[in-house]
Amino acid sequence: MKPTAGCARNWGAGGWPSLVVVSLLLSGCATTEPIETPTAGVEIPASWTAPGNPAGLVPDERWWRSFGDAGLDAVIRRALVSNHDLAIAAARIEQALAQARIARGGRRPQLEAAAGASRERQNLIGLPFAGGGAFVTDARSVALNASWEVDLWNRLGAEARAAALDARAARADFAAARLSLAGQAAKAYFGLVEAERQVEVARRTLETRQATTARVRRRYEAGLVAPLDLRLALTSEAAAAGFVAARERALDAARRELEALLGSYPEGTLDGAERLPVAPETPAAGVPAALLMRRPDLAAAELRIAAAGGRVEAARAALYPQLRLTASIGRRAGELGNLTDPAFSVWSLAANLLAPIYAGGTLRARVELARAILAEALARYRQAVLDAFLEVERALAADRHLAEQVAASSRQLEQAEAAARLADERYAAGLADLLTVLEAERQRLDAASQLLAARRERLQARIDLYLALGGGFDAR
Repeated sequence: MKPTAGCARNWGAGGWPSLVVVSLLLSGCATTEPIETPTAGVEIPASWTAPGNPAGLVPDERWWRSFGDAGLDAVIRRALVSNHDLAIAAARIEQALAQARIARGGRRPQLEAAAGASRERQNLIGLPFAGGGAFVTDARSVALNASWEVDLWNRLGAEARAAALDARAARADFAAARLSLAGQAAKAYFGLVEAERQVEVARRTLETRQATTARVRRRYEAGLVAPLDLRLALTSEAAAAGFVAARERALDAARRELEALLGSYPEGTLDGAERLPVAPETPAAGVPAALLMRRPDLAAAELRIAAAGGRVEAARAALYPQLRLTASIGRRAGELGNLTDPAFSVWSLAANLLAPIYAGGTLRARVELARAILAEALARYRQAVLDAFLEVERALAADRHLAEQVAASSRQLEQAEAAARLADERYAAGLADLLTVLEAERQRLDAASQLLAARRERLQARIDLYLALGGGFDAR
């Protein structure tokens, strides 16, 4: 957008290339004028400090398919169709488009038809009507009235452009809402799958504790163990039953949360997959500057800066005179039938120049208000850019640590299962006490539960990376 008076032309030199993706993402909007990209207020490095892949990038909007889970794909597609928050964002696009049409309409001539009828009584008093009296007159009229404000200082044009940019920003907000919703649905889905597997682990543990209690009871009844062993076994079994109940409660909550996210009644009947998928290969992150051409929330923030700049221009233009042209043509007669007679035609032309002289400082205050809103929009953009960089760096760094955590948890579970088997064998042979068996079973339960949680956390961190990048990239 070519800088104009009062617009945000001083954003700074050295800014990155304008958001090419905006024109693709926001096609069909009221205006396609390119906008000037503001600076972020931070130095952008050539590459990410955390490990990344700066390969050539091709946008991949259906990034969730990289997880290879058909259930996940179905859940996200359903969410994008049925979620009510997304419907709110879509309605805001329609509102913004309507506002843009209203603003554009203000620049065009206004034409209206008018018809009227009146009856008037006048009293006749004084000379030369010494006797007084009165008479009544009737009037009928039809007219076509036109008016047009000549946009001398581009006030109306700046307002129309700002409204059009707001509509483009609303479309970018919708794209950001879609991206966020897909991420929320994916996280909720993986949370559901983990909750189902956690219930399975808890139930297997309860079965193991029940079997241990039954064995201890037989040995107690045979007089081979003390009452303490039976009490410990019963305590461990009760704890396992409570753990099952807690896991089932978490599963019920996960089901209902995902159902509500999908726009369905939260009845708690939704099922996930049989297992958590393996985390896919880390997506290409590209270079930091490429992020500005990708994320729709940054596109929306940039568009709002341009819109705020247009409103500064409009506020400044309001300080200058306004020229309005009006015209009217029609007919006026006392009798209704005479309205068809050309002899009763009337017309008028007028031009009015309105120059503000004193308005109590309100016009200047509006300029200051518009400038403050522009400053806020620029600050919001710069903070959004910084937050975006933070999200990518944090997600890239977390992926490596979570991969190490999953590997360590896998080794922990392997050793805990071997220890539990060995403790059980030694207890059966009379070489170990019951506490050793119960402790080994507890460690096996903890290891299995921690592995599931670590795998789910790594999947969610991968989702966070996709969201931070503004979607998926296909490295080619």
